[in-house]
Amino acid sequence: MVTESDITRAVGAWTLPRLLHRNATEFADLPALTGRAGADHLTWTWQELGDEVLAAAHGLHTVGLGRGDRMLIVMSSRPEHWAIDFAAVQLGAIPCTTYATLSPDQIRQVAVHSGATVLVLEGAAEIERWRPALASMESLRAVVLLDPAAEAADLPCVVAYAELVAQGGELRRRHPERASKWTDAIGQDDPLALIYTSGTTGDPKGVVLSHRGALYQCAAQELVNAGPDHPRLIAYLPLAHVAERVLGMYLPVYTAGHVTICPDPAQLPSTLIAVRPEGFFGVPRVWEKFAAALQGMLAALDEPRRAAVDAARETAGRAYRIRSGGDAVPPDLAAALAEADARVLRPLREQLGLVDAVRLGSGAAPIPAEVLEFFGSLGLTIMEVWGLSETTGAATSTYPDRYRPGTVGLPVPGMEVRLAADGEIEVRGPLVFLGYLQPDGRIESAVDAEGWLATGDVGTFDPDGMLRITDRKKELIITASGKNIAPSRVESLLRAHPLIGYAAVIGDRRPYLTALLVLDEEAAPAWAKAHGLSVTGIKELAAEPHLLKELATAVERANAALSRPEQIKAFHVLDRPWGPQTGELTPKLSLKRRVIEQRYAAEIDALYAPADNPL
Repeated sequence: MVTESDITRAVGAWTLPRLLHRNATEFADLPALTGRAGADHLTWTWQELGDEVLAAAHGLHTVGLGRGDRMLIVMSSRPEHWAIDFAAVQLGAIPCTTYATLSPDQIRQVAVHSGATVLVLEGAAEIERWRPALASMESLRAVVLLDPAAEAADLPCVVAYAELVAQGGELRRRHPERASKWTDAIGQDDPLALIYTSGTTGDPKGVVLSHRGALYQCAAQELVNAGPDHPRLIAYLPLAHVAERVLGMYLPVYTAGHVTICPDPAQLPSTLIAVRPEGFFGVPRVWEKFAAALQGMLAALDEPRRAAVDAARETAGRAYRIRSGGDAVPPDLAAALAEADARVLRPLREQLGLVDAVRLGSGAAPIPAEVLEFFGSLGLTIMEVWGLSETTGAATSTYPDRYRPGTVGLPVPGMEVRLAADGEIEVRGPLVFLGYLQPDGRIESAVDAEGWLATGDVGTFDPDGMLRITDRKKELIITASGKNIAPSRVESLLRAHPLIGYAAVIGDRRPYLTALLVLDEEAAPAWAKAHGLSVTGIKELAAEPHLLKELATAVERANAALSRPEQIKAFHVLDRPWGPQTGELTPKLSLKRRVIEQRYAAEIDALYAPADNPL
């Protein structure tokens, strides 16, 4: 059993710059990052990445970035993003990647609150979005621009990234002692990164992570569920997201792994097949889409092949359920599973690109148990984790030999988890962040006198100590009759149907619960085509009687698993998609409930008129 002492020993005295130096010397020729350069793939080895980082660090030093300063990065996922982020860390500065979906007001808020001295912009689109906020950035000393062709004559103190690196490389050659001095000056409890929360229940906060917390997270993952040496990984989530920071930046440095960057989520399926990663993390919506696509593919098989797949899945599903209870799979079932896996299930996993994955995870929101069980029947055990930016990612996790669909498992070794009197989850331990950045540059701790952090999530423990998240404390619905309802559980059951992309449950201070449903942009047209409907557009399908009947059945199926106060009494299907760009979702695809309730107030009010009740 892995203990806190085991993880602490594995972390040792490492910091991110020390690990980068190790990788650049001991693993110099191994691939570190693969991105895109024009039409071709670009791969940096660890030595090449190390050289780029140190050159960029010297360049940033010349434009005034120093220890404790903040640097904002407004850039897509590309190798230079990693390089300039790590370069800021090398100087003891604090890098912060911003979400590409920030509104103008949020951009201004982050620009002012961060007190950034350096702003990194990718190109013309980023300049246009950030130009109005520049006048409010009183501490700004330089703007680093990646695209030299972008019009930036009116920006203050502009320097091209290529020029910054070229000048920095020359300075590094002239002052070879600087890098080691910078590295030696950085301690494990120094800031590593600034992450702004996505504002699910309020204004974003500036979360400051430490080297110790991030590397403790990496070491815990490696010890608890060991992967291969120098693993192949994919980075596709925004680097403003704590999950991608840990899994796509810090873990590859810790393991000297190889990251392939997938900047366009639409390319994720083909990237998975090409890379065959040895670990993969998906937010629930990603796993739900994979499941819907596979279910559609399996439904299209001819009868003999479908029967073979169903038999193999039944065998794997039995083994999955036995392991979830903590029991060993009987020898006869293990033998049958090995045969079914080699003959049927492994080829299916190859089609997903996950045949070599030894560590699969899901987090950021609840994932339907049905989705976990579906992948379990394919031989893929997805570990559900729970945590926050404030806990450097996962604070609890299920494990290959200890999992239970519907729970987020046990505390990461070294972490303590307890429930307050009102059910709010509190945590304490080495993964808790340094504190929130204040407008004056201070980092203010958020823990109480005993080190406990109130998370804002509400949960329960099952008899075996597995944690179950019931909802966000601020999102609990209290109906007009005084019933406390956790909307996320209801929404998870609704989203289990492949036609439903998103669901928002309404009912605070109302007599009963209703729901706004958003059609899945891929599954709904495919369903319409398969059922011979003449319309396939989302706008038209939202009013299509056959589809509405199917959704009514889906709602009734969800209601069957709910108590009477939790059941949906009416629903409305929206004729437009939701996304971070349209404002209903955060960048990590969580619901922005205040926005939804304000934007769709008329549709919500209509749901409480008896004549409009579709159930």
